[in-house]
This record gives sequence, structure tokens and C-alpha cells, in this order.
Amino acid sequence: MLKRNVTKILFLIALLTIALYGCSGNKENTNEENTPADENQSSAEPTYGGSVTVGITQDLDSLDPHKAVAAGTKEVLFNIFEGLVKFDKDGNLVPAVAERYEISTDGMEYTFTLRDGVKFHNGNPVTTDDIVYSIKRSAGMLTPVDPLVVVESALSVISEVTAVDEKTVKITLSKADTELLSYLTCAIIPADYDALDTKPVGTGPFQFVSYTPLESIVMEKNEDYYVEGVPYLDQVTFKMSANTDAAFLELSAGSIDILPYLTDAQAAQMPTGYHLEAGSMNLIQGMFLNNGVEPFNNPTVRKALSYAIDRQAIIDMVGGGRGDVIGTNMFPGFKKYYNADLDTYYNYDIEKAKALLAEAGYPDGFTFTVTVPSNYQFHVDTAQVIVEQLKQIGVTAEIQLIEWASWLSDVYAGRNYQATVVGLAAEVAPRKALERFQSDADNNFLNYKNEEFDHIYGLGENTTDENEKIDYYKQMQTLLTEDAVAIYIQDPYQLTAVSDKLGGYTYYPIYVQDMSLVYHKGE
Repeated sequence: MLKRNVTKILFLIALLTIALYGCSGNKENTNEENTPADENQSSAEPTYGGSVTVGITQDLDSLDPHKAVAAGTKEVLFNIFEGLVKFDKDGNLVPAVAERYEISTDGMEYTFTLRDGVKFHNGNPVTTDDIVYSIKRSAGMLTPVDPLVVVESALSVISEVTAVDEKTVKITLSKADTELLSYLTCAIIPADYDALDTKPVGTGPFQFVSYTPLESIVMEKNEDYYVEGVPYLDQVTFKMSANTDAAFLELSAGSIDILPYLTDAQAAQMPTGYHLEAGSMNLIQGMFLNNGVEPFNNPTVRKALSYAIDRQAIIDMVGGGRGDVIGTNMFPGFKKYYNADLDTYYNYDIEKAKALLAEAGYPDGFTFTVTVPSNYQFHVDTAQVIVEQLKQIGVTAEIQLIEWASWLSDVYAGRNYQATVVGLAAEVAPRKALERFQSDADNNFLNYKNEEFDHIYGLGENTTDENEKIDYYKQMQTLLTEDAVAIYIQDPYQLTAVSDKLGGYTYYPIYVQDMSLVYHKGE
């Protein structure tokens, strides 16, 4: 497979001509040949009932939402769990388990009123004790602390969570935080339940049925769901495949109804009975460099590679022209915080790249390993293009494919790598996109150290003035780009194959697969 893809990429480079699609940030049907002949089919009335099978290319790293790390796990668990608030398809925070909320004028207190009649999937009503427990667990405020729970650092600003009465919870902060609400999307779970790892219980539109590692997770309609009219489906199965190619074979055989994250080559080979939909992933794809190891502990080397990468060519070759060039770690969806000026900071310049390499002491180039999770063909294909481009400056990149679980343990947690090509999923708040670059951040897998960045981060975190916050966030993005912490490539487009029998598939500005809106079309 690797050899075949390299051949294809070399062929494209030789031709230097690529057929491009026009695209926008909205969801669109981009498949011309496989669009149903009946143009009115997309407006067919939704029906209730039936089931769907969704293809995914990685196993879940936990059924407990507070222990999940992988974005691919969170996008599945989105259907089972909810927070006090949740994001809608337009990126707005809307009430979920809470019916309404109030924020004090000084930003120090958040008060939530619970929605009437919300039940957990086991039939028990949601109480304020459950809310207090869930928030404290996510914030690492319980004793003893479960070492497997991924403590949300943004919640460390919480000093107290109290049940005011049977319907009201008050969250008191140690300092004002204008972005805290985004983090209160953390899952609400039962306080007296200890089987989340095997039989998860939430409040979402679907409830857990079964999980078979490396095979599937099955969920069924929550008949007590508080939102009127959804979900439409009776059952959803997320079926796991080893990689995108294996999942596409399942799609071609008709055993998968929805398959997200198709490659451009797969999109061009869509089987009959499916149509293609596309929308921005709100994903930061890049070649992320370990700033703590040779040769990438030298910023001049990092800058040289940044000039040697033709980002638009990658988008053209790997994504069929669908995708937006980026120059920063902020998500373009956070428009007022995003520093668009950085998109062209490292314009493709081979001669400048060569000069910087010589200045750094590598006039003849060097060899390094780029580690890529094998289950994401999109990132594998991107790495292959990068390998060919770097040859032009005498740098040899050798691709090492590893399983996703190994990537999480070796690269992300262990920081045992030189470079990696992956995508960082959209976060719930703009500050989160920058948080990982603090010198002492647990998730700073790039080993970036910069006292000036740490100082500005603190200023941005503490200010309640929105204009000041925007300025600080843009300053931090500029530092990251000037230091060439990573080679930012694109915000890619997600290509999804959807059965012509289905409607309602919806793209979100965060990394989710919302099955509550999907339905079988009526006649």
C-alpha cells in the first residue's frame, strides 16, 4: 500500500497538474457522479426507526468519558454523554442537562438550573449530587483522585461546586474565567455508579448496548431523551476497521452505511448507492516536531523545513484541492482569535530552506524519522508528499507506521519520536488550542519551551477584557509560528460517504459524529 501511494504521488509531482474542486466552509454534496438521480431525494421526509452502521478506524481508548483521550473516542461517546451545556451544529453553546444558566457580572460564579425530567440511561433521575460529582471528578477535586481520569486543567479555576437546592448548582471560581462555560460540556455521570468502564451510563440520545474491542460499539435509542423529535434511529453501530482502506472495502461491500474521513482517491471510487458530503474538519493537520531532540531542537532547522514544504501542493495532492492552508495552531473556526496573517509566513522557498540548513550546520541535509499512525491514511498520504518535497533540500525523511495505541503511548505520552504527521482536533475553547505549548503542560508532546510564551499565556488566561484576550492569543500564535514549533499544513476537509437512503448527516465545528440527526428517508 505504501509503495503504491508513493508511486501515485510521484506521478502527480511529475505531471504538475491537478484537477481542483472549489470548496467552502459549509457542508456540501461534492459527489457529481454518485449523486442520486432524483434531485428531490435529499428533501425526503425523515422516518423513525431502523439502524445504521458507521465505519471508524480506531478502537476506543475508554468507555468512561472522563478517561478518554483520543478524539476518535470522544466523537463516538458524544452520542451517549452530555454536559450541563453542549455545542450545536453551528458551534453555539446551548443548554443540555441544564435548562438555563447565569454568570455573575464579575465572572466569579456560574449558576445552573437543571432541566426537568432528565434521566440517566439506567432510568434514574439526574440530581444535583450527580452534577457536583461529575464536575469535581473532571476537575480532579475528588478524594481519592482516580489516576486514570483525564483532569481538565481549565477547571482548576473552580474553588467550589455546591448544590444550592434540588434543581440548582453553583460553581464558584478562584478567579474570573470568560471561557469556563465551554469546559462545562464535560460529561454528567451518576455519582453512585462504578461501571462506566464496561457499561457506560449517560443522558445522551443513545444508550450503550455492547462493546467488543477492535470490532464494534452498539448503542440504541434513548426513549426518555428530553429533546423532542430525536433521535430518529433505533440503533447505531460503530464498526471498527484497522485502517481507512479496510473500512472502504466494508463500504464497497455494503456493510457500512456511513464512512467519514475518506481519502480523495477513495472519494473518486465511491460505490453506487452512496453520495459524498464534505465539510471543514476544524482540524490542525501538521508535521509536529519534537523540539527537545536533535535536529529539531535547533529552531533554524525547523524554519528550513517550514520553507521547504509546499502546503497547497499537499492539499491538492492529498485532498483534491479541498482544504485551507494554515500557519498557526489556532482553529480557523475561532475567527476573531485566528491570526490569518501567519498563513503566508513560510511561503514555499527552496533556496531559502537550503540556506537556512547550511546556516544550521547541515549543508548536505540529514535523515530523520516521521512517525505516522497507520490507521489514518490521510496523514500517511500527507507524510508521503512531505518525504518527496524534502528531498529537494537534501533531507531524507523515513516514514515509520505504527498502530494508534502505540502512537498514543510512544509519541503523545512518551514523547519518543522525532517528527509525526497527525491532526489536532478542534477544542472546546480557543485557549485550549494554545494551552499545550506551555513549558510545563502535561500534553506538550512537542517539548516546546518558551518563557515569553508562558508569560503571555498567563496574561491571556487571566484577563476578562475580550480585546486584550484576542491580542494575547494572536501574540502567542505569532511566537509559535516564528519559532517554527511545528509545520502547520492545513485545516482539511472531511469527506464522508453516506448511503443514499439516509439523510440528516451533519458536520459540527468540533470533532463529533452526531447520530441523533441521521434518519432513513421516506418514500
